[in-house]
Formats: sequence, C-alpha cells, structure tokens
Amino acid sequence: MRLANSELYLLIKSRYPVVYLESIDEGYVFGQIQKIARQLRLVIFHWSVTDGLKRFPNEASYYRTNEPGAMLKTGLELLRTNSPECLFVLKDFEKHLGDPLVMRLFRDLINRIKETRSTVVMISASYALPSELEPYTTHIIGGFPSQEELREIIEGAVEEMKRSGQIVEVDAMDQDIDGLARALCGLSAQQARNVINRCILEDGVLNSEDRGRIEQFKKEIFDREGILEFCISEQKSNIADFDNLKVWLSERKACFDSSTGLPPPKGVLLMGVQGCGKSMAVKVIANELGLALYRLDISSLYSKYIGETEQNLRRALLTVEKLSPLCLWLDEIEKNFAASSGDTDGGVSQRILGTFLTWMQERKAGCFLAATANNISLLPPELMRKGRFDEIFFVDLPDEAMRRQIFKIHLEKRSLRPESFDCGLLAKRSPDFSGAEIEQAIISAMYRAMRARETLTTAHIADRLDATRPLALVMREEVNALREWARQRTIPA
Repeated sequence: MRLANSELYLLIKSRYPVVYLESIDEGYVFGQIQKIARQLRLVIFHWSVTDGLKRFPNEASYYRTNEPGAMLKTGLELLRTNSPECLFVLKDFEKHLGDPLVMRLFRDLINRIKETRSTVVMISASYALPSELEPYTTHIIGGFPSQEELREIIEGAVEEMKRSGQIVEVDAMDQDIDGLARALCGLSAQQARNVINRCILEDGVLNSEDRGRIEQFKKEIFDREGILEFCISEQKSNIADFDNLKVWLSERKACFDSSTGLPPPKGVLLMGVQGCGKSMAVKVIANELGLALYRLDISSLYSKYIGETEQNLRRALLTVEKLSPLCLWLDEIEKNFAASSGDTDGGVSQRILGTFLTWMQERKAGCFLAATANNISLLPPELMRKGRFDEIFFVDLPDEAMRRQIFKIHLEKRSLRPESFDCGLLAKRSPDFSGAEIEQAIISAMYRAMRARETLTTAHIADRLDATRPLALVMREEVNALREWARQRTIPA
C-alpha cells in the first residue's frame, strides 16, 4: 500500500485537528508518521510522560518537562512563535485528560490548531477519550503492515537469522512467501517478526507448511483480545454435498483479484436445518477463497453502559476493515439481529442493526461475509436484500447418498476404514438424520464398543442410530415448515 493512499496520511493532509491512533506497535506507527511528515514537510514534536517533549529528529532539543500541563503550554507557545506546520505526537496522553487543567489546555491547543496545517496524533494501545473531545477527533486503528511490508519482514527475518549463525532453509516459492505474508495479515510488525522467528527456530525451515503455525499463533492472540475470534479454517474441502455452493465459489474466487474488472463477492447467507454442516461449510469457504477466517460474536459486544455497545461494535468493525482481506463469520445471525422494535433494550438492538447494515453496504472490498442461520423468519427483511449478501443458500437434510458419504467421512476422521463397514445399510437406517447426528451416533457406538472391549462394527453404529430420535422427527412440523419456506426462496447448497 503506497503511503499517499494510507488513511493516516489522508487524515493529516485533510487537517483533522486530532487523530486518535489505536495501536499496539508504537515503533511501526511512529515510523509511518515520520514518512508522512517528510512527505508533507511537517515538523514532529513527540511527547511521553517518561521522555517529555522532543523535536524530531533533533532528539537533544528538550522543550519542557514531562508534566502534561507544561507540555501543552509549550505547544501553545510553539504555535504562536514558530511555524504552525507540525505534528504533535502524544503517547498515552488520554490517561492525563481527567485533570481539568490538562483538559482545558488541550482544548485550547485544539482551538489554535484548527486554523493551521498542524495535527495532534494520539497514540495508545486502547481507545479511551472523553466525550467532549470526540467532535474534534477521528479514531483509527493502525499498526498493521501491508502484505508487501509483511513480505519484507519475512525476508528481513530470514537474513537476520542467517547473520546470527542460524542455519535457515527457505523451501518456498514466491507464491508461498506471498501466502505466508497473507497469513500474517492482522499482526503488528513485531508480532510478525516473532512468529516468523519461531517458525524458523523450530525446524530451521521456512515453507508453506508454516501457515498452520502462523494461524495457531494468531488464534492465541485474538482469543486473548476478545474482539474477534480467529478460526483455523478447514485445510481440505472434505465436506459432503454443497455442490451448488462449491460451483458458486469457483466462479467467483478469481474476482478477489481486482485485475478481473468484476466486483468481488460480498458474502453468502447459509440457512437450514441444525446440524447439517453450515459452520463447517463456512470454514471451507474461507479456505477455498484463500482468506483468513475470523468469527464475530455480536452478543459479546453488549454492555450495560449507555453507548458502549455501539462503540464496541464500531471498534470491532474498524478492526475487521484493518484485517481485510478476510472472511468474517457470523454464526446463528438471527440470535443477534432478530426483528424487534428494540423496546426491551432501550433501542440498542435497533441501533447496532442500523450500524451493521450500513457497514455491510459500504464495507471495503476484501471482506467476505459468511453468515449462518437456523430460522430465517426471525431476521429483519432489510438484512436479506440483495447487496447485503450475494446469495442465500439452503442447507437441507442429507439424502441417502449423502448420508453414505457422511458416514465415510466421519469414519475416516477417526482413523477407521469405511470399507470395513456397511455404509449403505447405515445410510438406509438413518432417515432424517443430520450430519451432526450421524457423527454423534458413531461416537456413541465407539464408547459402547470400548466398554464391551469389542471392535467397532456396523451393528454397534446401527444400534445407536435406532436409539436416536433425530431433530427432524422430534420437531417435524417446524423443520417441514422451514424446508417448505426455502423451497421457492433460496438456492439448494
């Protein structure tokens, strides 16, 4: 990504008084600010509570102590007596805004800056800003290198390892390095270096197989942060049926490359009977498109404090934009966006629905949305219209041929030889069973055989099938109504 197209560059050039840059990688972000300052011919003054106020690059030039109020007074004096074309880079400054004097001086600084080419850039690992400053401030999330920069980080890490005496074998073609760089998207520069170094040190080899290690590293990070859940997608399209969905994906896969001239696909909604593989299909979609998979749990964003739920959603969507290209997974979407007037929650559900609908319509290319639903009748109609999703697929109960294939898949998954079982008989004995129910019948049969100290046979599995009442039988009316609704309104997956 060229610097002139970066969001931070455009905001500074547009003369925003204050830019709040949320980032965990101060070093990378400050390097970007230096490049922008050189390009726009702006002077940098940077401050932290430990170092005080300095002019960059002349680090020896101290203007005041590290006391925030004194620093702001110095800033006002600089704007009065010096060239007003500068960047004030303040680190963790939001922690000092609880002091009324500091707040007043900061607002005075903003009022003086508004008529100049200067900008205050606040850098912090988390967002926390008093409401009275928000009208003057724009909030962005930074510190994520582009794919081109990540490739340079990979090459630099390899060279550094070689210089330090490590034996490094780079067993990867250019496309494999690009694949590793794509897998690193969403990590800071330092995090990317850390995981590449780990991959090299484990076996002295860097190749395409290290994508799995990178994905596991990202999952650990995002699970801790709690905004998005990084999911490891299925490495093989080992999933029964879904033929129409697979064809649809194959036709649109190339359109993620802008050189095709066609608009990239926005997303799909998978609806259908519970336990029929919708979630697994989402993982296969991400793998087929070559995209990292992240799961957003809208319910985890709700807060008891007024306005905080909406802020959490905006922050999550900002993070999604920065991590693109990706596949964003919304599981059981009807539980988060069920049609309601919002009377029971003070209108919060309606406000977050409005925010999310706007984002769905205006989101940048590169974010593919994959949502699943069990009961589409609960969803508001504005969520399902064309433009939000490209297509709605219905995932039905598997027929006998598909059930036979599902039995083979789940037996192989447990290191069992499908040819040792009569999968045709088992398929006949399991009418109205979903894939999940078939899997649980096999697991239950394995437990039964282990207890009896017997080798698992077709009879064990058939016995567990006969003892199971599938959901399609227990809730026959609801399932039949759903299938009838979908027959004329959706595409079979």
